[in-house]
Amino acid sequence: MEPRTRAGHRGTGPGVITPDGCAVELYARLPPGTEPAVIAAASPPGARVLELGSGAGRVTHALLERGFTVTAVDESPQMLDRVRGARTVCSPIEELRLDETFDVVLLASFLVHTADTAVRQAMLRACARHVAPGGCVLIQREGENWHTDLPRERVDPAGYTVRFVSAEPAGDGVNSVHAEYAFPDAAWTQTFLTRPLTAEQFEAALAEAGLAADAYLTEDRSWVRAVATPPGA
Repeated sequence: MEPRTRAGHRGTGPGVITPDGCAVELYARLPPGTEPAVIAAASPPGARVLELGSGAGRVTHALLERGFTVTAVDESPQMLDRVRGARTVCSPIEELRLDETFDVVLLASFLVHTADTAVRQAMLRACARHVAPGGCVLIQREGENWHTDLPRERVDPAGYTVRFVSAEPAGDGVNSVHAEYAFPDAAWTQTFLTRPLTAEQFEAALAEAGLAADAYLTEDRSWVRAVATPPGA
């Protein structure tokens, strides 16, 4: 299944660019960062993890190394071609319906901030229907001042530089964000639409999908553990 082109999303640089502006080669190069440690600390040892929006396996591979069993879901077949050691499912997150549940459902990469509110709610409902009783949903959200502390630049120990250059209003509470990634031998850009959410708006979106924030896992409150709410709660 070929993913659907998203208006307002574009990317430049070597290799395949997916319809949402992501460069496959870039995402295959990016290191896992601190995310796997946050996920591992909030998950039972050896948990079955459903990773929604796995991309090229940046976090997938690190979770496998930590002993988790991972089902990696992405709508880009080119991204999933880079994933090794995990079961893969090619599907839009919002349409995913697997006949099984998981100890941990992971929605990282700020996907909860998709510009389309209907898609966001469908993604969160997908999280809710795939989490096992007693399990949890781990969600990565944008930190405070993410759209206003710009431009900002970070030189990664892996040897590349990432710059978030601008976040310009695009209407209806949505911003168009432009990012640049510079490696010694190649460079990529990505422009994408994102909808900022206050903590109150985020928690209201969780509630609409039958979820509730159980704990904020990091000091900047960018990682959240959510749990399913009992019917009628």
